[in-house]
Amino acid sequence: MIIHDFYTAFQRKDIAGMQACYAQGARFEDPVFPGLSYEETCQMWAMLVTAGKDLELTFSDVEAQGEHASAKWQATYTFSATGRKIVNPIGATFELRDGKIYRHRDHFNFYRWAQQAFGPTGYLIGWAPFFQKKVQASARRSLEKYMAR
Repeated sequence: MIIHDFYTAFQRKDIAGMQACYAQGARFEDPVFPGLSYEETCQMWAMLVTAGKDLELTFSDVEAQGEHASAKWQATYTFSATGRKIVNPIGATFELRDGKIYRHRDHFNFYRWAQQAFGPTGYLIGWAPFFQKKVQASARRSLEKYMAR
């Protein structure tokens, strides 16, 4: 099943293996990276895997019914911008086309993530929409810089 293949490749930090799980025209979104195109999605995973020297992940509860699938996964890593340790439980939903991932949405508690990533600042303002937008803009700039290389 393609979801197992994706997360197994992710665990191995096999960027090409992860990217091969996506259909052309696929889209991705999560609270930090909303509305990514196919190319942006492929490059985002490459950037995160490359930067995540201590990245570890587990996955479970993979379910599929027809063209829809879901999974739970947890990422544990050091957030490079602050050097803080992150343990982020994530729920993922997928729409599949021709046996590949066509839509991928990760759900996690942004406020909980911000508290871990930014410490006191995340605790004080991590809940605020303007703060999430600031983090999204910073993540977008990082992705664009990575893609320009």
